[in-house]
Amino acid sequence: MKKATFVLAPDSFKESMTAKEVCTAMEKGLRKVFPEANFVHVPMADGGEGTTQSLIDATNGRLNALNVTGPLGEMVQASYGIMGNGDIAVIEMASASGIQWVNRDSKNPLITTTYGTGELIRACLDKGIKKIILGIGGSATNDGGAGMAQALGVRFYDEAGNILPRGGGALGRLQHIDLTGLDSRLAQVDIQVACDVTNPLCGEQGASAIFGPQKGATPDMVARLDANLAHFAAVIRHQLGKDVANVPGAGAAGGLGAGLMAFTHCTLRKGIDIVVEFSGLRNKLVGADFCFTGEGRIDYQTKFGKTPYGVARTAKAQGVPVIAVSGCVGDGVDALYGEGIDTIFGIIPRADTIEALLKDGPINMERACENIGRLLKKAAAC
Repeated sequence: MKKATFVLAPDSFKESMTAKEVCTAMEKGLRKVFPEANFVHVPMADGGEGTTQSLIDATNGRLNALNVTGPLGEMVQASYGIMGNGDIAVIEMASASGIQWVNRDSKNPLITTTYGTGELIRACLDKGIKKIILGIGGSATNDGGAGMAQALGVRFYDEAGNILPRGGGALGRLQHIDLTGLDSRLAQVDIQVACDVTNPLCGEQGASAIFGPQKGATPDMVARLDANLAHFAAVIRHQLGKDVANVPGAGAAGGLGAGLMAFTHCTLRKGIDIVVEFSGLRNKLVGADFCFTGEGRIDYQTKFGKTPYGVARTAKAQGVPVIAVSGCVGDGVDALYGEGIDTIFGIIPRADTIEALLKDGPINMERACENIGRLLKKAAAC
């Protein structure tokens, strides 16, 4: 009799388990029922927090720590990954320029900078990397990616010929962009940007209006930042011949999407599509009997690019049944059954404190998957 093959492709369960730990717990439970089965671990993410770790784990890569410039100009310890093949890097801009590096009193999108993200890119160039996967969620910045560009050698000058200080508050004074110092190695690097928002750079749906307030912007600051980004885009269009203002995703991460389009060779894509491709999930699903996926909460929002949705669509194309396992099953999951998810299970066994449930995540996942396995075995015998 053919051994069953299970592909385990979950996202992390935030504050409880990494995606790799979820895979381990799933296998422990299922192996109690299918001791001879083959288990293929494919830790997943959707391009946001945890993407670097998931792709490193999925490809047996390595994580590198680096001290870089944080959003407020102080040094912070960030990290980037090199995937197992050695020639693809993974960066989460939030590691260097994220909202976690500011607090309620210190956050100020007039001065926060993406400079540290540029330093992470430069570190990858130093290692000879030719392809970078860059997740751009969770930023503390609103500088249009100018700081990132400055770290890579671009100079921004005002009318008097002075170099602009970092931060979105200074972009309104921009008169000239000098690319002579731009790192020449960038021309040989393909950057795949994980970007799940479609906001333009400016306007009512732009970076400043939609995301600025959560980064500390008052209404007056929103108006100033929006005008500055519009001016930034106009100078880019006039001097570089690139129209980045209204491209979907240009407003992501405080306009970092626009900056990447202006100063690098990049492609903006849905995060889950990038992770599916570079984790090798499609090939690993070939010949599988079941695919298990999951995340901390599955609900109607899962359909909008979350990991279980992306995994399910990939598995459906291969004809592989998909079982989703979640910490919490919310409203609107019926919409997922037509997208490749065949059934959804919750893992919480009883009412308890959130602290206890987070701590017991691995145990609860193992127990739930054992019970799912028993059901599958019984159904197969019928």
